[in-house]
Amino acid sequence: MRQLLLRLRPADTAQWVFVGFLGLLLGGGALAGLLRQPALLVPALALVGLGLVVAEWRWLYYALFLTLPFSREFPLVGGFMMDVPSEPFMLALTACVPLVLLLGCGSLAQLPRREWQHPLLVLPALLLLWSAVEVGFSVATLKSFKYVLAKVWYLVPFVLGTLVLVRRPADFWRVSGCYVVGATTILLLWVLPRHYQHGFDFEHVNRAARPYFLNHVIYATMLALLLPLALGVAAHARARWQRYAWWGAAGLLFFGLLTSYTRASWLALPVAGIYYLVMRWRLTRLMLAGVALVVVGAVTYFVSGDNFMRFAPDYEKTVWHGGNLEAHLASTYKLEDVSGMERVYRWVAAARMIADKPITGSGPSTFYPEYKRYTVSSFRTYVSDNREHSTTHNYFLLTLAEQGVPGFLLFCVLVGTALLTAERLYHRSLPYPDIHRVVLAATLSLVIIIFHLFLNELVEVDKIGSMFLVLLAVLVRAGSWVADSETGKVPHSLIPSPTTSPADSVA
Repeated sequence: MRQLLLRLRPADTAQWVFVGFLGLLLGGGALAGLLRQPALLVPALALVGLGLVVAEWRWLYYALFLTLPFSREFPLVGGFMMDVPSEPFMLALTACVPLVLLLGCGSLAQLPRREWQHPLLVLPALLLLWSAVEVGFSVATLKSFKYVLAKVWYLVPFVLGTLVLVRRPADFWRVSGCYVVGATTILLLWVLPRHYQHGFDFEHVNRAARPYFLNHVIYATMLALLLPLALGVAAHARARWQRYAWWGAAGLLFFGLLTSYTRASWLALPVAGIYYLVMRWRLTRLMLAGVALVVVGAVTYFVSGDNFMRFAPDYEKTVWHGGNLEAHLASTYKLEDVSGMERVYRWVAAARMIADKPITGSGPSTFYPEYKRYTVSSFRTYVSDNREHSTTHNYFLLTLAEQGVPGFLLFCVLVGTALLTAERLYHRSLPYPDIHRVVLAATLSLVIIIFHLFLNELVEVDKIGSMFLVLLAVLVRAGSWVADSETGKVPHSLIPSPTTSPADSVA
């Protein structure tokens, strides 16, 4: 009898998993029958579903980007919000990606040591660690704790998941293609038809974009960052009709961008073009030094002798110009535009918050409503009641106010490292056109996002922050492609996947 039991004993992990599942199924089925509660079968069925998801988790990844433009906020208990369906997808991927690695479905050897030690992976990890430390100093501990959790389910799928999934340049174009398809679909089915009803006028763009976009800024930023990716997918396409289709998608994105009437997004495209020249002429270090000097000089000037008070707006002249785009643009350079001067109102409050807590800040995700205690009434505008609960309209300043000097420096170093890495890879990848196209498209898209961060806080927005992290991971992976190619090796990450991707039809 003992020998029989020993022979029946599972011999490896797979058999133990099968026996465990069989026991769960039989036990749950027996209890479900006895108690007449079919819900008791859910654990066993959930285990099957989890196994399928782990085996083909890439479906979740591609589905996330296909549906990302349709994601919208829904309220949860306790006053918190969740982006649906994007954040449930992120949570599932946060569980799946580590399981894929631990169970050997995507071997840890697939991520070389040089990638694990790359600054573009280390710096986000350090930022996460600092934000976790910041929870202890936060003025709203629960909000900051939720911020840290959200960062985890952003970093795992979009950084680690991208490194596991994007094994070849074609994989990156599939991800980009999924997002472009989703964006053009929501343009055609929702935003443009609704905007057309009002003659594509300036006044109704926010209404046309809702509820899938909180405001026209997020809508326009998404369209702007996708333009380089759409053109890259078109260049990668083999068939002529596919290229025409992707060029058409790029044209649709550009039309949506034009009719978004978002000044920052309009300006982001020429800025990306200028950075292309900066990168090509190897001037990134000089550019970063120049930006740092300008910022330090400006801060010194405004702080000295309360010079910032000279820029206090005239409350009666600082107005919203409704549907008059020409007047809206004219008021921008006259410093009479309500949105521009409201930014100054928030920046002044943020500066006073920083002076109060320079090292720890107020804590992650606590700027609103904390900043209202630090405002200066001379800068108040018609929209200072802030019904949207928005923050500084400058992500660098927001990081400094909420996470202090350490968090601010870490984020600045991350941005600078990303741009320097992109410049280096741009030149090293010139002999390898497939890799070069990936580097160029990813860099221009990343520059567009970074430019928007000077005027808005978008890294925590699912439609923008997801691509910010994906593009960082792609630069890391592109470095491995180039390094392997330079040594004459066949890059392991360029070897075709053993199974067909669930998104092979895209791109």
